[in-house]
Amino acid sequence: MPLIRPFAGLRPAPGQSSAVLAPPYDVLNAAEARRRAADKPWSFLRISKPEIDLPPDTKPYADIVYQTGARNLRAMIDNDVLQRDPTPCYYLYRLQAGEHVQTGLVALASVHAYEEQWIRRHEFTRPDKEEDRVRQIDALNAQTGPVLLAHKGSDVMARWVNELSTTEAVLDVTAEDGVRHTLWIIDDPEAIHSITEVFAPERGGSVATLYIADGHHRSAAAARVAAQRRQRMAVPDPNADYEWFLSVIFPAQQMRILDYNRIVRDLYGLSIREFLTQVSTRFDVTPVPYAFHPTRPREFGLYLDGHWYRMRFPEELLPEDPVERLDVSLLQTYLIDPVLGIVDPRRDERIEFVGGIRGLSELERRVDSGEMAVAFALHPTTMEQLISVADAHQVMPPKSTWFEPKLADGLISHQFD
Repeated sequence: MPLIRPFAGLRPAPGQSSAVLAPPYDVLNAAEARRRAADKPWSFLRISKPEIDLPPDTKPYADIVYQTGARNLRAMIDNDVLQRDPTPCYYLYRLQAGEHVQTGLVALASVHAYEEQWIRRHEFTRPDKEEDRVRQIDALNAQTGPVLLAHKGSDVMARWVNELSTTEAVLDVTAEDGVRHTLWIIDDPEAIHSITEVFAPERGGSVATLYIADGHHRSAAAARVAAQRRQRMAVPDPNADYEWFLSVIFPAQQMRILDYNRIVRDLYGLSIREFLTQVSTRFDVTPVPYAFHPTRPREFGLYLDGHWYRMRFPEELLPEDPVERLDVSLLQTYLIDPVLGIVDPRRDERIEFVGGIRGLSELERRVDSGEMAVAFALHPTTMEQLISVADAHQVMPPKSTWFEPKLADGLISHQFD
């Protein structure tokens, strides 16, 4: 069975794109989402974060939240704000942020391939977040948040992208953050067949493996929904809609990972001098007179008490294991755990994570305000490192990657029949 297949996408009707498209559900909190959607009755945030249409004290996982999302989706369909294509298609999706451009394929990815590790992951999921996505899919009977996938590259696929992206786009909109989103529809039967074959390795296709870049909770939830619905079927159907999940697939070399930085609330009882002394036994620490952004792996910025420092991890101590040698692992293993006492950064409330898109000034602001005591700026994880970890069937520490630009919610959804 191929890794992917076409589908009849549910997408904004002509002229509705600006009214519908929204940031991904997991990059905004409820208050931010309410402000974004305040004057947009058809914002997709009313489906992806439907709590914004409910009283502020509503629990985010209450039944009414999922019921509201389903009602809002139905309203957008009934009012022809969202329309479904009549036949299965593929789509090209281009993201442009400044000089950065990446073009990927919108398709359904196989749950079976995910279960068999032909679609590989590199992160653990949190049970509460996974359960939230399961309930959302069940309530909507649809998948509205695409999983961001990567492949190592295919000359055949590159030729299709170059050819098809010269045709007229069906959607071309610039979002509030300046990112341009462009969508082309691929409905020619010959093109659909040829693209499917690229992702059919058993039939000689050039892409044999896909990698989850972002969307581990969405893909895990899709697999759980599929498993639950199989149990209700007398004869399982491998082509059923729930056996596939919505995805956008980019060549790995086009994707951009930004730094994912750390801030910690206190120094674990240490004075500033004691903290710097302990850090200096593990890293080479040098004061610098400017905000320091690491320029290479194993280099870190440290912001403390109004001052920046450059930290470097000794090359001779670098582990061989692909996970242990990641910068996020080195910082956790040699500093955050032993010096600051944070053993489990997934659950410890003393540590927070700041995407690199917010800049070093955000680290300075959080520390200077007294809210946090210390900040660490990291060099971005690379796609090569991500693929190496996934191929080894290992997992990265939490918050290892921050992909930019982000996919838009509402651009296209997968509605189950």
